[in-house]
Amino acid sequence: MVADAAPSKLAADRPRALTSLPLRAWLARRLEALAIPVGAALVGFLLFGLFLIALGKSPLQLIDIVWRGGFGSPFALGNSLQRAAPLLFAALCVALPARLGLVVIGGEGAIVLGGLAAAAIAPPLAGWPAPLAIPLMAGAAALAGAVWIGAVGWLQAYRNVNATIASLLMSSIAIALANHLIEGALRDPASLNKPSTLPVGDAFMLGPMPVIGVHWGLGCGVLACVIAYLLMDRTTLGFAARIAGGNVKAAQIQGLPVGRLIVGFTALGGAFAALAGYFEVAAVQGNANGTLAAGYGYTGILVAFLARQNPLAIMPVAFLLGGIEASSGLIQRRMQLPDATVLVLEGLLFLVVLLSETLYGRFKPFNPHLWTEKREAAAAGGAA
Repeated sequence: MVADAAPSKLAADRPRALTSLPLRAWLARRLEALAIPVGAALVGFLLFGLFLIALGKSPLQLIDIVWRGGFGSPFALGNSLQRAAPLLFAALCVALPARLGLVVIGGEGAIVLGGLAAAAIAPPLAGWPAPLAIPLMAGAAALAGAVWIGAVGWLQAYRNVNATIASLLMSSIAIALANHLIEGALRDPASLNKPSTLPVGDAFMLGPMPVIGVHWGLGCGVLACVIAYLLMDRTTLGFAARIAGGNVKAAQIQGLPVGRLIVGFTALGGAFAALAGYFEVAAVQGNANGTLAAGYGYTGILVAFLARQNPLAIMPVAFLLGGIEASSGLIQRRMQLPDATVLVLEGLLFLVVLLSETLYGRFKPFNPHLWTEKREAAAAGGAA
C-alpha cells in the first residue's frame, strides 16, 4: 500500500510544484533566450580576437576603435543609429517568415527594388504635394518588396521550392534587374561616372528627426519592430503562424490556411525590407544607384539570428552591429586592416550563433521541466 501511495502522491504534487514556480520558470526561459545569444556573441568576438593576434594586431586596440568609432561621441552614435535603421527593416524580412519555419535570406534584393521603385515613381510625381507624394513613394517601395519576397513564399507554399534557395536566387535577380534599369531605361543622362536615376527632388527628401538628428527611417524601423512584435505575439494571426511553423500537418488538420500564412508573412517581410531601400533613397542618397546593394540585407540575417527572431530584440542588436559597421573605416585606417575585416567578424558571429542553436534545452537552470524531474526522482528515491 505504501508503494502504491508514493506514485499517487508524486502525481498529486507535480501540478503543485509546477504552479508554485511560474515566475522563476518564466524568468529562466527568458534568461536562456538572452544568455545563449550573448554567450555566442562573446565566443565569436573571442575567436575574432585570436584571428587578430594571428595577424599581429591587438584585440584591445580593436575594442577601443569600435567604441570610439561607433559609440564614443554624439557624432559616432548618430552614425551608428543611421546604419542601424536599414538593419531593423532587413532583420524583420528574416524574422517574420522564420516564425513559420522559413529561412528567407533575400532581403538585399528587396531593399534594392524598394529603393528603385521609390526613385522611379518620384519624377512623375513632381509638383505634387509632399504629404501625398511621399506616402506614394513609400507605398511603391513596399509593394515592390512585398511582391518579390511574397513570390518566394508562394513558391514554397504551392510549388514546394525551398524558400532559402529561392530567396537567394530572387535576390540576385533583383540586384541584376535594378542595375540594368539604373544603367539603362531609368538612368539620369547627367550621371556620367556613377549611373543613377533622376533625383527624387528636394521636396520629397526626408529631413532628420528632432533631437537625435537621424533620418526618419530609424523611427519607422523601431515602429515596424513594435508592430511586428504585436502581430506575432499578441494576435490570433501570429499564433496561427507559430502553430504552422511548429507543425505544418497539425496546422492543416486544424484548418489553418498555411499557404496564405506563408505568402502573407513573406510578403510583409519583403515590404519591410523594401522600406529600408526607400529611406536610403529618400533620406540619404536622393536617387537610386549601385550603392543600394550595400549589404544591409545580409547583415540583417545576422541581426535576426542574434535576436532569435524577436522583433523587440532586433532593435539593440541592430544598434550594436550598426556601431561595428560605422567603425569599419576607422579600423581600416588605424589598424592597417582591409575594410572587409568587419565582414570576417560578422561571419564568425553568424557561424557561432548557428552552432549555439543546439544548446537550447540542455541546461537545467534554464529549463523548468528539468527541475521537476529532478525533484520527482529525489522524492521517488526517498519514498523507496
